[in-house]
Amino acid sequence: MKKIVVETANNDQKTIFYTALYHTMLAPNLYQDVDGRYRGMDLQIHQSNDFENYTVFSLWDTYRAAHPLYTIIEKERTNDFINSLLAKYVEGGILPIWPLAANYTGCMIGYHAVPVIADAYLKGIRGYDTEKAFEAMKHSAMQDKLGLKSYKKFGFIPVEEESESVSKTLEYAYDDWTIAEMAKAMGKTEDYHLFSERAQYYKNVFDPETKFMRGRFLNTWFSPFDPYEVNFNYTEANSWQYSFYVPQDISGLINLMGGKTVFENQLDKLFTAKNKTSGREQADITGLIGQYAHGNEPSHHMAYLYNFVNKPTKTQEKVHQILNEMYQNAPDGISGNEDCGQMSAWYVFNAMGFYPVTSASNQYIIGTPLFERATINLEDGKIFEIEAENISAKNKYIASATLNGKSLNRSFIYHSEIINGGKLVFKMTGKPSNWAIKDAEIPKTEITENLIVPAPFIGKGDVAFKNETEISLGVASPKNEIFYSLNNSDFKKYRTPFTISEETLLKTYSRKDAKRSEILSTYFYKIDPNLSIKLETEYANQYNGGGKNALIDGIHGANDFRTGTWQGYHDLYLKAIVNLGSSKEVKTVSVNFLQDQRSWIFYPTEIICSISENGKDFTKLPIQKIEADIPVEEAGIKTIQFEINKNIQFLKITAKNFGDLPKGHLGYGGKAWLFVDEIEIK
Repeated sequence: MKKIVVETANNDQKTIFYTALYHTMLAPNLYQDVDGRYRGMDLQIHQSNDFENYTVFSLWDTYRAAHPLYTIIEKERTNDFINSLLAKYVEGGILPIWPLAANYTGCMIGYHAVPVIADAYLKGIRGYDTEKAFEAMKHSAMQDKLGLKSYKKFGFIPVEEESESVSKTLEYAYDDWTIAEMAKAMGKTEDYHLFSERAQYYKNVFDPETKFMRGRFLNTWFSPFDPYEVNFNYTEANSWQYSFYVPQDISGLINLMGGKTVFENQLDKLFTAKNKTSGREQADITGLIGQYAHGNEPSHHMAYLYNFVNKPTKTQEKVHQILNEMYQNAPDGISGNEDCGQMSAWYVFNAMGFYPVTSASNQYIIGTPLFERATINLEDGKIFEIEAENISAKNKYIASATLNGKSLNRSFIYHSEIINGGKLVFKMTGKPSNWAIKDAEIPKTEITENLIVPAPFIGKGDVAFKNETEISLGVASPKNEIFYSLNNSDFKKYRTPFTISEETLLKTYSRKDAKRSEILSTYFYKIDPNLSIKLETEYANQYNGGGKNALIDGIHGANDFRTGTWQGYHDLYLKAIVNLGSSKEVKTVSVNFLQDQRSWIFYPTEIICSISENGKDFTKLPIQKIEADIPVEEAGIKTIQFEINKNIQFLKITAKNFGDLPKGHLGYGGKAWLFVDEIEIK
């Protein structure tokens, strides 16, 4: 059966399209013998009688466009896909994140089997146990691992609790919205209430001053902040590439940013920003137009966001550019990893003229068609045609449109309009037009019920300070009131910044009418004002540990290097001089180092401590060595302690970086990282 037929005189475009359609069919893979037997997630043999069992679900990628495409051209297999996912839930105890053969890989983030199921259910594809499906979806969302414990408690994931905290918060919120929509359709009122609230947790990582999604470190914003920086607050991305990821509540995001004009300007900046990233290397960030990265999935919906601010011609311009620049008739003809069909599914949809910005919304947002004609042959024999009159390389703008012979004055279509069969006709022009620019003609995804009160943040104030620090508080929604408490005193309304000069426990919450946010607690540490540290080597900003005083701030790093408390040095020694301010009797000095060899982090090979009374003449203590080349799978922390028992004012710590990664290591040929936190003097 010819699933989709395209007609064009451009053979390159035709080749790219059919290659893309072929790529979308390479996964998921059938995973059973001819008699229906297969190995399950419990590694036992199971019998499949009522469905065909599939594996290789690259869900973080494919929930965006590949699975929505299957709901149009592979409805029967979609039932098999969902039955396969539910079988994995029964056999292994949880819906998979990225299943490969009979294995949970745990690859990528979110629980994106959830939107795949919800999208199918809301489109009427229900050849599976729908109650079990909802149970499995909810089960994934109620776990305590991968940051979910903090997410459920605070309404966001703190940097210090879990790596990739911003991306996980945003993607969990979207997944939760799909659970809410399915709960609503099934009449599950309590679940709808809970998950529609959780779907708004994106508001808690939005910084209204910078208008970016940012990591929250001890309730402050992770800093110094660079939206171009690739760090472990984001998944294969930077803040530019995640700050527009709220597909479930685009209206809410527009309001947070300050309205449609501000939102449009921010989108313009995304596409015109310099096309370089900072921070760590990330091979997945490719296909850059400004900071829009078409070679990786978080960017795939962004060109369509102009439709939501009454500027569909800008969407048409960007989609046309991506279609023609990021896909070529060549062996390297796509701008990033195929990711089991997602890159190609994007092309298939967009070449026909529309895209599922919000899977599970039953809407497809209109971009611009590439072909004179495309015909979708549906499984029930119906046909949906897309025709583009006067189409050419220059005529990329839509002048008008009709659906089944009637004027279509909206820049989106519904799933039912495709599945019922019919004909969509675009009249193309070489100039931007006024088609579908009125408020009543634009798409809208928004959450209007069970609205939450975002949690307040510490906009200014050093969590570790010397003499005093001024604290200012903020909240993403300016109409909300903020209340705070110091050292468990009664809460009072926040009006202006205040100053603290002693170690303090700060508690905050925000309120609007009868609703309030969770109470958040932050402990402020006071550093001895006479104590100072001079770093003679430069740490990497994405692993700054809190800044120049990180090694003497009293805050200790945990086993996960990606949670913001460790200071990292790449292919550099640590060289630090601590000044006690005056001569003092020092008994011991200790330094903590992290090892996580799988992440290229090795213990130092040597640690040297030198002491001085005048800061010029240093006496070297016996060198301490670590056999850092012994292969170890698990992360660990080692404390190196030096006995002093003298009056000194200065001490110098030098830790020798491991250097070249050893043979047999995955990163052989690269350089090791040295991670340190907290020089403690007693």
